[in-house]
Amino acid sequence: MNTSRRRFLTGTGAVVASGLAGCTGALGGGDGGATDTDAAEEYEVGHGDYQTTVSASSFPEKLYVYAVQSNWSNWPALMQAFEQQYGVPLNDDDRSSGEALKHMRSHAQNPDHSAYNGGYTYGIIAKNEGFLTGYKPKNWDKVPEKLKTDDGQMTATRRMTTAVTYRADVYEERGLDAPTTWDDLLHPDVAKDMALQTPTAAVGLACALSINNARGGSLDDLQPVIDYYKQLKENGAEFTDNFQAQFTKGEYATFVRYDYSGLNLKYNDEAIAEDKVDVALLKGKNGNKGAFNQPYGYGLIEGAPNPEACKLFMDYVLSKEGQRKFLDAYVRPIRAPELEMPDEFPDQSVYDETEFQVDYGKLVEKQQGIIDEIERSAGL
Repeated sequence: MNTSRRRFLTGTGAVVASGLAGCTGALGGGDGGATDTDAAEEYEVGHGDYQTTVSASSFPEKLYVYAVQSNWSNWPALMQAFEQQYGVPLNDDDRSSGEALKHMRSHAQNPDHSAYNGGYTYGIIAKNEGFLTGYKPKNWDKVPEKLKTDDGQMTATRRMTTAVTYRADVYEERGLDAPTTWDDLLHPDVAKDMALQTPTAAVGLACALSINNARGGSLDDLQPVIDYYKQLKENGAEFTDNFQAQFTKGEYATFVRYDYSGLNLKYNDEAIAEDKVDVALLKGKNGNKGAFNQPYGYGLIEGAPNPEACKLFMDYVLSKEGQRKFLDAYVRPIRAPELEMPDEFPDQSVYDETEFQVDYGKLVEKQQGIIDEIERSAGL
Protein backbone atom coordinates (compact mmCIF):
# COMPACT_ATOMS: atom_id res chain seq x y z
CA MET A 1 0.00 0.00 0.00
CA ASN A 2 1.64 3.22 -1.10
CA THR A 3 0.88 6.20 1.08
CA SER A 4 1.51 9.83 0.30
CA ARG A 5 3.69 12.07 2.44
CA ARG A 6 1.72 14.11 4.96
CA ARG A 7 -1.49 12.24 4.36
CA PHE A 8 -4.62 14.06 5.44
CA LEU A 9 -6.06 12.51 8.58
CA THR A 10 -9.82 12.68 8.81
CA GLY A 11 -10.75 14.26 12.08
CA THR A 12 -7.61 16.24 12.92
CA GLY A 13 -9.60 19.43 12.57
CA ALA A 14 -12.63 20.50 14.53
CA VAL A 15 -15.34 17.91 15.06
CA VAL A 16 -18.40 18.86 13.04
CA ALA A 17 -21.77 18.39 14.72
CA SER A 18 -23.86 16.70 12.05
CA GLY A 19 -27.08 15.84 13.81
CA LEU A 20 -27.30 12.53 11.95
CA ALA A 21 -28.47 10.39 14.86
CA GLY A 22 -31.01 7.86 13.65
CA CYS A 23 -30.12 8.29 9.98
CA THR A 24 -28.01 5.16 9.73
CA GLY A 25 -29.04 1.53 10.06
CA ALA A 26 -27.04 -1.22 11.68
CA LEU A 27 -23.27 -1.25 11.45
CA GLY A 28 -23.31 -3.12 8.16
CA GLY A 29 -20.90 -4.20 5.46
CA GLY A 30 -20.59 -7.72 6.86
CA ASP A 31 -17.65 -6.85 9.13
CA GLY A 32 -19.30 -4.05 11.03
CA GLY A 33 -18.25 -1.02 8.99
CA ALA A 34 -20.71 1.85 9.22
CA THR A 35 -22.84 2.38 6.10
CA ASP A 36 -25.61 4.84 5.33
CA THR A 37 -28.84 2.90 4.79
CA ASP A 38 -32.16 4.41 5.82
CA ALA A 39 -33.72 6.66 8.41
CA ALA A 40 -34.08 3.93 11.02
CA GLU A 41 -33.35 5.01 14.59
CA GLU A 42 -32.33 1.58 15.83
CA TYR A 43 -29.02 -0.20 15.38
CA GLU A 44 -28.03 -3.84 15.69
CA VAL A 45 -24.89 -4.12 17.82
CA GLY A 46 -22.81 -6.77 19.53
CA HIS A 47 -21.42 -10.23 18.84
CA GLY A 48 -22.92 -13.61 19.65
CA ASP A 49 -24.91 -13.67 22.88
CA TYR A 50 -24.30 -9.94 23.22
CA GLN A 51 -26.20 -9.01 20.05
CA THR A 52 -28.91 -6.50 20.80
CA THR A 53 -30.73 -3.48 19.39
CA VAL A 54 -30.00 0.04 20.60
CA SER A 55 -32.16 3.08 20.00
CA ALA A 56 -30.98 6.55 19.06
CA SER A 57 -33.63 7.95 21.38
CA SER A 58 -31.42 6.88 24.30
CA PHE A 59 -28.24 8.54 23.02
CA PRO A 60 -26.70 11.28 25.18
CA GLU A 61 -25.63 14.77 24.16
CA LYS A 62 -22.05 13.66 24.84
CA LEU A 63 -20.47 10.25 25.41
CA TYR A 64 -17.72 9.90 28.03
CA VAL A 65 -15.09 7.20 27.46
CA TYR A 66 -11.80 7.24 29.35
CA ALA A 67 -8.70 8.42 27.43
CA VAL A 68 -10.45 8.95 24.07
CA GLN A 69 -8.65 12.19 23.41
CA SER A 70 -6.91 14.55 21.00
CA ASN A 71 -3.23 13.96 20.17
CA TRP A 72 -3.38 10.23 20.86
CA SER A 73 -3.99 7.15 18.66
CA ASN A 74 -5.77 9.27 16.02
CA TRP A 75 -8.85 9.33 18.25
CA PRO A 76 -9.99 12.67 16.74
CA ALA A 77 -10.62 10.91 13.41
CA LEU A 78 -12.74 8.22 15.05
CA MET A 79 -14.53 10.77 17.21
CA GLN A 80 -15.43 12.92 14.22
CA ALA A 81 -16.53 10.01 12.03
CA PHE A 82 -18.70 8.56 14.80
CA GLU A 83 -20.36 11.89 15.46
CA GLN A 84 -20.99 12.48 11.77
CA GLN A 85 -22.68 9.11 11.39
CA TYR A 86 -24.57 8.88 14.67
CA GLY A 87 -24.81 12.44 16.00
CA VAL A 88 -23.04 11.61 19.29
CA PRO A 89 -19.95 13.66 20.16
CA LEU A 90 -17.35 12.21 22.50
CA ASN A 91 -15.77 14.03 25.40
CA ASP A 92 -12.10 14.83 24.83
CA ASP A 93 -10.71 12.96 27.83
CA ASP A 94 -7.07 13.92 28.40
CA ARG A 95 -6.17 11.13 30.79
CA SER A 96 -3.62 8.30 30.98
CA SER A 97 -4.51 4.66 31.67
CA GLY A 98 -3.30 4.99 35.24
CA GLU A 99 -5.29 8.17 35.77
CA ALA A 100 -8.38 6.47 34.33
CA LEU A 101 -8.03 3.56 36.77
CA LYS A 102 -7.58 5.96 39.68
CA HIS A 103 -10.69 7.91 38.62
CA MET A 104 -12.74 4.69 38.33
CA ARG A 105 -11.77 3.77 41.86
CA SER A 106 -12.77 7.16 43.23
CA HIS A 107 -16.12 7.03 41.38
CA ALA A 108 -16.88 3.36 42.01
CA GLN A 109 -20.26 4.13 43.59
CA ASN A 110 -21.29 6.59 40.89
CA PRO A 111 -19.48 5.99 37.57
CA ASP A 112 -19.60 8.92 35.17
CA HIS A 113 -17.82 7.34 32.17
CA SER A 114 -19.36 4.67 29.99
CA ALA A 115 -16.23 2.65 29.20
CA TYR A 116 -12.61 2.21 30.11
CA ASN A 117 -10.18 2.70 27.21
CA GLY A 118 -6.43 2.44 27.61
CA GLY A 119 -3.58 0.04 28.33
CA TYR A 120 -4.86 -3.54 28.27
CA THR A 121 -3.31 -4.65 31.56
CA TYR A 122 -4.75 -1.61 33.34
CA GLY A 123 -8.13 -2.69 31.99
CA ILE A 124 -7.65 -6.22 33.34
CA ILE A 125 -6.94 -4.69 36.75
CA ALA A 126 -10.20 -2.70 36.42
CA LYS A 127 -11.98 -5.95 35.53
CA ASN A 128 -10.46 -7.77 38.50
CA GLU A 129 -11.58 -4.96 40.81
CA GLY A 130 -15.17 -5.31 39.58
CA PHE A 131 -15.49 -2.10 37.58
CA LEU A 132 -16.30 -3.66 34.20
CA THR A 133 -19.16 -5.66 32.73
CA GLY A 134 -19.45 -7.97 29.76
CA TYR A 135 -19.96 -6.77 26.20
CA LYS A 136 -18.56 -8.35 23.04
CA PRO A 137 -18.62 -5.83 20.19
CA LYS A 138 -19.09 -6.80 16.57
CA ASN A 139 -15.92 -8.43 15.22
CA TRP A 140 -14.93 -9.58 18.71
CA ASP A 141 -14.18 -12.91 17.05
CA LYS A 142 -11.44 -11.23 14.94
CA VAL A 143 -9.41 -10.32 18.05
CA PRO A 144 -6.61 -12.74 19.08
CA GLU A 145 -7.67 -15.04 21.92
CA LYS A 146 -4.87 -13.86 24.23
CA LEU A 147 -5.99 -10.24 23.87
CA LYS A 148 -9.59 -10.51 25.01
CA THR A 149 -11.38 -12.04 27.96
CA ASP A 150 -13.93 -14.80 27.54
CA ASP A 151 -16.50 -12.83 29.51
CA GLY A 152 -16.26 -9.83 27.15
CA GLN A 153 -15.07 -7.46 29.84
CA MET A 154 -11.83 -6.46 28.07
CA THR A 155 -11.09 -6.48 24.35
CA ALA A 156 -7.90 -5.24 22.67
CA THR A 157 -8.39 -2.75 19.84
CA ARG A 158 -4.80 -1.86 18.87
CA ARG A 159 -1.16 -2.55 19.70
CA MET A 160 1.87 -0.27 19.95
CA THR A 161 5.59 -0.92 20.24
CA THR A 162 8.02 1.11 22.35
CA ALA A 163 10.30 3.22 20.15
CA VAL A 164 12.63 6.20 20.30
CA THR A 165 11.90 9.29 18.21
CA TYR A 166 14.80 11.64 17.63
CA ARG A 167 15.80 14.77 15.75
CA ALA A 168 18.00 13.45 12.95
CA ASP A 169 19.25 16.97 12.18
CA VAL A 170 20.29 17.61 15.79
CA TYR A 171 22.03 14.24 16.05
CA GLU A 172 23.97 15.04 12.87
CA GLU A 173 25.00 18.45 14.24
CA ARG A 174 26.27 16.78 17.42
CA GLY A 175 28.07 14.01 15.55
CA LEU A 176 25.79 11.34 17.04
CA ASP A 177 24.98 8.10 15.27
CA ALA A 178 21.42 6.82 15.01
CA PRO A 179 20.63 4.92 18.24
CA THR A 180 20.42 1.14 18.00
CA THR A 181 20.60 0.14 21.68
CA TRP A 182 19.26 1.62 24.90
CA ASP A 183 22.83 2.23 26.04
CA ASP A 184 23.19 4.73 23.19
CA LEU A 185 20.66 6.98 24.92
CA LEU A 186 22.85 7.26 28.02
CA HIS A 187 25.34 9.38 26.07
CA PRO A 188 25.41 12.83 27.73
CA ASP A 189 24.71 14.57 24.41
CA VAL A 190 21.55 12.48 24.02
CA ALA A 191 20.26 12.37 27.59
CA LYS A 192 20.67 16.10 28.21
CA ASP A 193 17.51 16.95 26.24
CA MET A 194 15.60 13.69 26.28
CA ALA A 195 11.99 13.20 27.47
CA LEU A 196 10.24 10.07 28.67
CA GLN A 197 7.29 9.23 30.90
CA THR A 198 6.93 7.62 34.31
CA PRO A 199 5.51 4.07 34.54
CA THR A 200 2.22 5.27 36.01
CA ALA A 201 1.06 5.72 32.39
CA ALA A 202 0.87 2.64 30.13
CA VAL A 203 3.33 4.19 27.67
CA GLY A 204 5.77 4.86 30.51
CA LEU A 205 5.43 1.35 31.87
CA ALA A 206 6.10 -0.03 28.37
CA CYS A 207 9.27 2.06 28.22
CA ALA A 208 10.45 0.76 31.60
CA LEU A 209 9.78 -2.85 30.63
CA SER A 210 11.62 -2.32 27.34
CA ILE A 211 14.74 -0.99 29.05
CA ASN A 212 14.62 -3.63 31.76
CA ASN A 213 14.38 -6.48 29.25
CA ALA A 214 17.12 -5.03 27.05
CA ARG A 215 19.47 -4.90 30.05
CA GLY A 216 18.74 -8.44 31.23
CA GLY A 217 15.98 -7.81 33.76
CA SER A 218 12.62 -9.47 34.21
CA LEU A 219 9.27 -8.86 35.89
CA ASP A 220 10.96 -10.18 39.04
CA ASP A 221 14.17 -8.17 38.64
CA LEU A 222 13.78 -4.43 38.06
CA GLN A 223 17.24 -3.31 39.10
CA PRO A 224 18.46 -2.88 35.49
CA VAL A 225 15.86 -0.22 34.66
CA ILE A 226 16.19 1.44 38.07
CA ASP A 227 19.94 1.87 37.57
CA TYR A 228 19.35 3.06 34.02
CA TYR A 229 16.83 5.71 35.07
CA LYS A 230 19.17 7.02 37.76
CA GLN A 231 21.93 7.46 35.18
CA LEU A 232 19.56 9.06 32.66
CA LYS A 233 18.45 11.61 35.26
CA GLU A 234 22.07 12.40 36.19
CA ASN A 235 22.70 13.14 32.51
CA GLY A 236 19.74 15.51 32.24
CA ALA A 237 16.79 13.43 30.95
CA GLU A 238 13.35 14.56 32.11
CA PHE A 239 10.25 12.56 32.97
CA THR A 240 7.31 14.50 31.52
CA ASP A 241 4.26 13.90 29.35
CA ASN A 242 4.42 17.29 27.59
CA PHE A 243 7.17 17.26 25.01
CA GLN A 244 5.92 17.09 21.43
CA ALA A 245 5.79 20.85 20.89
CA GLN A 246 9.23 21.23 22.46
CA PHE A 247 10.55 18.43 20.25
CA THR A 248 9.24 20.20 17.16
CA LYS A 249 10.98 23.41 18.29
CA GLY A 250 14.21 21.53 19.00
CA GLU A 251 14.10 21.98 22.79
CA TYR A 252 14.04 18.19 23.14
CA ALA A 253 16.04 16.13 20.65
CA THR A 254 14.84 12.71 21.80
CA PHE A 255 11.69 11.24 23.31
CA VAL A 256 10.50 7.72 24.13
CA ARG A 257 6.95 6.68 23.37
CA TYR A 258 5.64 4.29 20.72
CA ASP A 259 6.42 3.62 17.08
CA TYR A 260 3.15 5.32 16.09
CA SER A 261 4.07 8.52 17.96
CA GLY A 262 7.21 9.12 15.92
CA LEU A 263 5.86 7.85 12.60
CA ASN A 264 2.77 10.03 12.84
CA LEU A 265 4.92 13.05 13.71
CA LYS A 266 7.31 12.33 10.83
CA TYR A 267 4.75 11.69 8.10
CA ASN A 268 1.60 13.54 9.16
CA ASP A 269 2.66 16.66 11.06
CA GLU A 270 3.25 19.81 9.02
CA ALA A 271 4.95 21.50 11.99
CA ILE A 272 8.25 19.76 11.28
CA ALA A 273 10.03 18.60 8.14
CA GLU A 274 9.90 14.87 7.53
CA ASP A 275 13.65 14.49 7.16
CA LYS A 276 14.28 15.97 10.61
CA VAL A 277 12.51 13.09 12.39
CA ASP A 278 13.57 9.47 12.67
CA VAL A 279 12.25 6.51 14.65
CA ALA A 280 14.25 3.60 16.08
CA LEU A 281 13.33 0.33 17.79
CA LEU A 282 16.09 -0.59 20.22
CA LYS A 283 17.67 -3.66 21.77
CA GLY A 284 20.35 -4.38 24.35
CA LYS A 285 24.08 -4.61 23.79
CA ASN A 286 23.97 -8.37 24.10
CA GLY A 287 21.08 -8.72 21.66
CA ASN A 288 18.29 -8.76 24.24
CA LYS A 289 15.09 -7.40 22.75
CA GLY A 290 14.15 -3.91 23.89
CA ALA A 291 10.84 -2.94 22.25
CA PHE A 292 7.84 -3.96 24.35
CA ASN A 293 4.62 -4.59 22.43
CA GLN A 294 1.80 -3.01 24.40
CA PRO A 295 -1.86 -3.85 23.69
CA TYR A 296 -4.57 -1.24 24.26
CA GLY A 297 -8.26 -1.96 24.56
CA TYR A 298 -11.60 -1.19 26.13
CA GLY A 299 -14.34 -2.51 28.38
CA LEU A 300 -17.85 -1.39 29.28
CA ILE A 301 -18.16 -0.04 32.84
CA GLU A 302 -20.60 -1.71 35.23
CA GLY A 303 -23.55 0.56 36.04
CA ALA A 304 -22.24 3.34 33.80
CA PRO A 305 -24.42 5.88 31.98
CA ASN A 306 -25.35 5.57 28.30
CA PRO A 307 -24.40 1.94 27.65
CA GLU A 308 -26.39 1.80 24.40
CA ALA A 309 -24.47 4.61 22.66
CA CYS A 310 -21.25 3.24 24.10
CA LYS A 311 -21.89 -0.21 22.60
CA LEU A 312 -22.39 1.41 19.21
CA PHE A 313 -19.11 3.30 19.61
CA MET A 314 -17.26 0.16 20.66
CA ASP A 315 -18.62 -1.60 17.57
CA TYR A 316 -17.43 1.26 15.39
CA VAL A 317 -13.89 1.18 16.82
CA LEU A 318 -13.57 -2.53 16.00
CA SER A 319 -15.08 -2.18 12.50
CA LYS A 320 -12.71 -2.11 9.55
CA GLU A 321 -13.54 1.55 9.03
CA GLY A 322 -12.58 2.40 12.60
CA GLN A 323 -9.50 0.20 12.49
CA ARG A 324 -8.26 1.91 9.31
CA LYS A 325 -8.43 5.26 11.07
CA PHE A 326 -5.92 3.98 13.63
CA LEU A 327 -3.72 2.88 10.76
CA ASP A 328 -3.87 6.35 9.18
CA ALA A 329 -1.74 7.55 12.11
CA TYR A 330 0.49 4.44 12.12
CA VAL A 331 -1.25 2.91 15.12
CA ARG A 332 -1.24 -0.84 14.51
CA PRO A 333 -4.91 -1.94 14.78
CA ILE A 334 -5.77 -5.26 16.34
CA ARG A 335 -7.21 -6.35 12.96
CA ALA A 336 -3.98 -5.46 11.14
CA PRO A 337 -3.70 -8.90 9.43
CA GLU A 338 -6.87 -8.03 7.50
CA LEU A 339 -5.60 -4.62 6.36
CA GLU A 340 -2.87 -3.28 4.08
CA MET A 341 -0.05 -1.74 6.09
CA PRO A 342 1.59 1.59 5.16
CA ASP A 343 5.05 1.36 3.64
CA GLU A 344 6.41 3.83 6.20
CA PHE A 345 6.43 1.29 9.03
CA PRO A 346 9.91 -0.08 9.81
CA ASP A 347 10.57 -3.36 8.06
CA GLN A 348 9.06 -6.39 9.77
CA SER A 349 12.57 -7.76 10.28
CA VAL A 350 13.29 -4.82 12.61
CA TYR A 351 10.25 -5.71 14.72
CA ASP A 352 11.31 -9.36 14.71
CA GLU A 353 14.76 -8.41 16.05
CA THR A 354 13.60 -6.00 18.76
CA GLU A 355 9.96 -6.59 19.74
CA PHE A 356 8.90 -8.75 22.68
CA GLN A 357 5.88 -9.49 24.83
CA VAL A 358 5.51 -10.67 28.40
CA ASP A 359 3.17 -12.93 30.32
CA TYR A 360 0.33 -10.42 30.55
CA GLY A 361 -1.34 -12.36 33.36
CA LYS A 362 1.80 -12.14 35.45
CA LEU A 363 2.19 -8.47 34.56
CA VAL A 364 -1.34 -7.76 35.79
CA GLU A 365 -0.55 -9.43 39.12
CA LYS A 366 2.70 -7.55 39.59
CA GLN A 367 2.00 -4.28 37.78
CA GLN A 368 1.32 -1.95 40.68
CA GLY A 369 4.28 -3.31 42.60
CA ILE A 370 6.50 -2.84 39.53
CA ILE A 371 5.36 0.76 39.14
CA ASP A 372 5.82 1.54 42.82
CA GLU A 373 9.28 -0.04 43.00
CA ILE A 374 10.59 1.75 39.92
CA GLU A 375 9.25 5.13 41.00
CA ARG A 376 10.50 4.79 44.57
CA SER A 377 13.92 3.33 43.82
CA ALA A 378 14.66 5.55 40.83
CA GLY A 379 13.32 8.66 42.56
CA LEU A 380 10.80 9.53 39.87
